[in-house]
Amino acid sequence: MTDSRAPRMNTAPAGFRAERDLPAGFAAFFARLHAELSPRQQRLAAARRDRLAAAHTRGVLPDHLPPSQATTGPWRIELPAWCADQRNQMTGPADDAALVVKMLNSGAPGVMLDLEDSMANDWSHLMTGIANIRAALEGTLTYDDARRGRAVGIEPSGVAIWNRVRGLHLSQAGVTADGSVASASLFDLALVAWNAAPEKLRHPLAIYIPKSESAEEAGWWRDAFQMVAEARGWPRTTLRCMALVESHPLAYQMEEFLHELREHIVGLNLGRWDYMASLIHWNFENPAWVLPDRNTIPHDVPFFQRLRHLLVDVCHRRGALAIGGMTALYPSRVDAELNARALAVLEQDKRNEAACLMDGAWTGHPDQNAIAVAQFPGPNQIERRPPDVERYPDLRPVPAGVGRHSLEGTRAAARTVIRYRNGVLNGNGASLLDGYMEDLATDRIYRLMLAQRLRHRDVVRIPGPDGAPVVHDEALLARCLDEALGKLVADLPLARDVGTAETLGEARRRSEAMILNGWFDPA
Repeated sequence: MTDSRAPRMNTAPAGFRAERDLPAGFAAFFARLHAELSPRQQRLAAARRDRLAAAHTRGVLPDHLPPSQATTGPWRIELPAWCADQRNQMTGPADDAALVVKMLNSGAPGVMLDLEDSMANDWSHLMTGIANIRAALEGTLTYDDARRGRAVGIEPSGVAIWNRVRGLHLSQAGVTADGSVASASLFDLALVAWNAAPEKLRHPLAIYIPKSESAEEAGWWRDAFQMVAEARGWPRTTLRCMALVESHPLAYQMEEFLHELREHIVGLNLGRWDYMASLIHWNFENPAWVLPDRNTIPHDVPFFQRLRHLLVDVCHRRGALAIGGMTALYPSRVDAELNARALAVLEQDKRNEAACLMDGAWTGHPDQNAIAVAQFPGPNQIERRPPDVERYPDLRPVPAGVGRHSLEGTRAAARTVIRYRNGVLNGNGASLLDGYMEDLATDRIYRLMLAQRLRHRDVVRIPGPDGAPVVHDEALLARCLDEALGKLVADLPLARDVGTAETLGEARRRSEAMILNGWFDPA
């Protein structure tokens, strides 16, 4: 029997026909790409599952690859002038037209329009996001500003627009004539490219690649970019990209990944929250990796810092940009204390990334842009190399002596997973909760954190308020979820969360099912 609480695949509405309901010519264009690339995507996704299973059952963990042309050859990446300055890339869901316009008018050198983690993965949101991307690339997107009583549009600028399509782990149903499941990455990429008329574009067509796990997968993206360009009659290298390093296996293959995509890629980004989730997932059977309370982990913890240094060294050796990740604590325009603390944390975090010789960072709020940009000494630091970087470092230093493990942290995690999942049920892929912008990545961290505490409860002792250890079993998890749900429902008249008592209750049920059933893939 299908579990209704399990993550579901994005499916086109009943009766949908691509030939009739998508732009003319798209169905035939996509069918050719799908026949070649979707089976490859399915094989790559299966290989991921096999590798993770080997890690959990036989302790086979990711490692550096032997020397190859990718690591010993003299190749370099040519950085286009339009993306040479990416000191801050502002990110947000593509389906929110007002937010997209505000991001593009913010002054940030780069903007990432997201069809993935920060957007609910359903059909209507996907179609809205694709339409907004097309209008943004053409400079025609507007939104109605009720406060100013007029429509607000995009101001002309040289901002680099990056479009994050869904990753290779996801599939899309209901869009092929024969009923076969398609690669979600391919569907998004094809639809963005099909809608893009080069003569109308104000910005280069650029893609952000998420959730990769191997250099072999870079070959899939290279072939997809070149097949799309050939079908559209464009030069082969028309599509450019950046890629996120947000899985533990990819951290060991960054140079090989760049090499496979060297005609298209301009940089790598350390997507640290998903990376942390992946790191926990791969080390799930090791009690030494039971995570401290998430918000007690410093931004420069060794398992992040070693990867930052290696990523910069690899990128700059090859002429590519190295971009840092998101600071989750958000500023507030109504809470002065929170605002001051959030901006101080942001400044410290981005200063550390600049000191690591990164070329830029991510933010999600307009008030963060100027502070983030100011931490970097110039448009980029690509000619600099960090000194004394170990070529093959240990990227799994255990988080010993970092943060704290507490029942309070368990309860906070239970509360957050309910609130995040409730946001998804109400159409939000990202939610501002207690000052933190939580998206699928941080939701994964909290679910994995709770599951770890149950898995290793006989080894890792987590104290309660009186200092005595509290057994983290399924009954405790249920109590924490029930207590959090009760308080959230009681708070509903204050409108702190979207939805109803029913959606919060369903979010609680789904969260518990995902934790107990081991559903930790980013879906």
